[in-house]
Amino acid sequence: MLQELRIINPATEEQVAVVPVTTPAEVDEAVRRAAAAQQKWAALPPGDRARLLRRFAEVVRDNVPALARLELTEAGHPLGNAEWEANNVVDLLHYAAGGVERLTGRQIPVAGGLDITVQEPLGVVAVIAPWNFPMPIAAWGTAPALAAGNAVLLKPAETTPLTALRLAEYALEAGLPENLFQVLPGEGAITGNALVEHPGVAKVVFTGSTATGRHIAARCAAQTKRLTLELGGKSPNIVFADADIERAAAAAPGSFLDNTGQDCCARSRILVQRSVHDRFMELLEPAVRSFVAGDPADPATQMGPLISAAQRERVRSYVPEDAPAAIRGEAPKGKGFWYPATVLEGRPDDRTAVEEIFGPVAVVIPFDDEADAIRLANATDYGLSGSIWTRDVGRALRVSGAVAAGNLSVNSHSSVRYWTPFGGYKQSGLGRELGPDALAAFTETKNIFISTEES
Repeated sequence: MLQELRIINPATEEQVAVVPVTTPAEVDEAVRRAAAAQQKWAALPPGDRARLLRRFAEVVRDNVPALARLELTEAGHPLGNAEWEANNVVDLLHYAAGGVERLTGRQIPVAGGLDITVQEPLGVVAVIAPWNFPMPIAAWGTAPALAAGNAVLLKPAETTPLTALRLAEYALEAGLPENLFQVLPGEGAITGNALVEHPGVAKVVFTGSTATGRHIAARCAAQTKRLTLELGGKSPNIVFADADIERAAAAAPGSFLDNTGQDCCARSRILVQRSVHDRFMELLEPAVRSFVAGDPADPATQMGPLISAAQRERVRSYVPEDAPAAIRGEAPKGKGFWYPATVLEGRPDDRTAVEEIFGPVAVVIPFDDEADAIRLANATDYGLSGSIWTRDVGRALRVSGAVAAGNLSVNSHSSVRYWTPFGGYKQSGLGRELGPDALAAFTETKNIFISTEES
């Protein structure tokens, strides 16, 4: 078992921090403290909880530059991306705060009395966050769970704990009760498992690989513990011949190169109707080559390094150096976990077309007609996201209805908005996060019947 986490800047390979790990015994004590804090938090009037969450949001807003710099340092994200991510935490907290006083039950007509439902908090919630978007995804679970009256124990990824630790400091500065929101850095196999298996944890929210999600689901099942999983993806970008081809080609690089492809929603399978395939590739090449990879601190940078040497080796295993590539961009040389933007032309059953690479690599596959496009889009174990490019509204609706994915965009690559639900089909996860029902996912529904019949 590790005693500490050594945090490495992916752009320079320099060690930037050392963070102690949380032992199973410390997890147990954190759960006990959180349970006590949760009782006091849930007893506060809803308006008071909402005000404290808004104050938390404003403290985060005041510190967006500092958080962005931390994200740049530990995750290698370009500064503009990191600033957006920090501001997204602000938005998530404000949106969740707005739901506190609207977390209402129902009155259900029944015979012989009055029937009402109330929404009660679960208790202590564990949020296990990934390294690819450390701040926003941590807040996806944390903000609504707190708003619904729960305590939160956040385990950040081993490589990116710094922003999470800073957010916990800001929560205390904003006046949230001590121990209500705790950050527990550590290894997934040790600290994460201790959280998942602890009987005092009522729900686990996990974002990460499908393999790890299955492991966590099995452990939660042993305790009939509630669970939300946001797992992998291999999302299609479907370009029909009647689309605005110039616009579709210009938008495509950002759909699989943003965050250096380390995005479950990355449109890494580009399906192009055969009649416009050659024209699309002509337009795609300059768009990919102009996507700027470089120093994350440079405002002009659009793509930073991969998170680690291990992740770079994983990406390389899919694209050997001598592999023929339709398009290959540029990446910095020397120190840093850099990998160039790469576009392959392949077949539907190629490994690169069915497995999640989690790097700046896309594969282009031609299709013949609408039915062929739908078949190819669904030829994967995943079903998280996808895009459909067409000028035909009827086709957009037909294809949207036929593609098995939780989040689809027409003539756009936008997948995530904090005010709309997010989650996947098939092996991409269980449950939904974000949107107007986010708080309800962290509550129990209690039904109460009051007899009005005379005795």
